[in-house]
Amino acid sequence: MNKQVNLTDINVFVVLAEVGSFTKAAEKLSCSRSYISKQLAQLESALGVTLLIRTTRTQHLTAQGEILFAQCSNALSGISGAIDTVVDSSHSLSGSIKINCIGGHIGEDVVAPLINDFMNTYPHINIEIDFSSKRVDLISGEFDFVFRMGKLEDSALIAQKLTDIKIDTYVSPQYLSLYGKPTSPKELTRHKCIIGSIKNWVFTHGKTNRKLDVFVNGSLTCKNGRVMVSSAVAGNGVIRVPKIYCKAELDSGLLVQLFDDWHIDSTPFYLMYVKDQHQPARLRVFKEFIINRFKNS
Repeated sequence: MNKQVNLTDINVFVVLAEVGSFTKAAEKLSCSRSYISKQLAQLESALGVTLLIRTTRTQHLTAQGEILFAQCSNALSGISGAIDTVVDSSHSLSGSIKINCIGGHIGEDVVAPLINDFMNTYPHINIEIDFSSKRVDLISGEFDFVFRMGKLEDSALIAQKLTDIKIDTYVSPQYLSLYGKPTSPKELTRHKCIIGSIKNWVFTHGKTNRKLDVFVNGSLTCKNGRVMVSSAVAGNGVIRVPKIYCKAELDSGLLVQLFDDWHIDSTPFYLMYVKDQHQPARLRVFKEFIINRFKNS
């Protein structure tokens, strides 16, 4: 006996048993009666049993046919239901989206308001957001999207650039009145600086594009952007941060840009996700929503 049973043969058998005739089965499956007969013969041969007794006037299932029909009709119904569920969930704008994002100003003041707007637009989609800066593995399925700033390592992930974040050096007028204003980034080695995780500050000259690396020492070392800004406002030193971290302080004059001729190159901000041509609808609309909001801002 050949134990390689064809699922198509089983489906034909179940339809044949349900409708009660070869003619009706052929109509339901949009095929010929000879095709139905061939599939039934293949299934009986593979199983080594007779499933259907057929005469010129009638047909009926054998005992083995009754058992197979009862079991397979339920199984096929379950498969059909599972397929419908998967398709519906793929097209449904509901379910959960898991996001990892850098914290601080970017996460709280840029990303969080966008997520709030998205949830108002799609109220049946739940968001799980994690602000830890740990290295995440999107392939494992722990997160659906990751927001990241800065140069990215090569990977198999899609990295959609959302914007460039302007970074520069800022200082309080109070500090300048006490310690004087440096005329070149090189002089920062003799000034008090407030640093996060980067001690090598790379400057570009606005006219010549000449690069200048400056290794600074921190009077305060802290990876929290709000603390760095407040310390600079208090006159404790020079900070190198994204402009959006201290926009209010710049507008009010509590901080000023340090150099006119030298600047720090902007850093890209990305939305990262796994390449998937069959991406569920909830993930697809989130991606499009975020990209469009940055494009139109």
